[in-house]
Amino acid sequence: MAAQFLDSFCNWLAATPVSQTIQTIDWIVPAVQTIHILGVAAVMSSALMINLRLLGVRSYDQSVARVAARFLPFIWWPLLMLLATGTILIVAEPARALQNPVFLLKMGLLIAATGVTLACQLPVRSNAAFWEQSAGRRRAGRLIALTSIPLWIAIICAGRWIAYVQGS
Repeated sequence: MAAQFLDSFCNWLAATPVSQTIQTIDWIVPAVQTIHILGVAAVMSSALMINLRLLGVRSYDQSVARVAARFLPFIWWPLLMLLATGTILIVAEPARALQNPVFLLKMGLLIAATGVTLACQLPVRSNAAFWEQSAGRRRAGRLIALTSIPLWIAIICAGRWIAYVQGS
């Protein structure tokens, strides 16, 4: 039943004028994919800088709060851009994404990575020295980083694999 609904929805969306326009103008999908990839690069590199600080590998002369304040805008704003470009790509080829198990995996990983990023960010909003106050908090910060980095890498890998895995 759910598969039939998803099939019907994908067929309806693919037949809309917006989807038809995106499908027929040759430059739209490559341009949107380029913007999407640049957004992924901004998010990944910013998340990596914060996580390397949590690990004590980079910027150890600065607080986690200071590094986070510098790089978090390059996570949250590009994520909004990724939502917009991703939506355009879904509208262009709904079945390719919505019926693809790798796309669903990518979305699950994105939710997890967003949660881990928030787990780093929220404590420093009320206490800028939160991650530096005790050995236990530093260990927790390292655990967050060691969870975050593989999640963001997996999101990138899943994003690339969507093109090579057929949906149902």
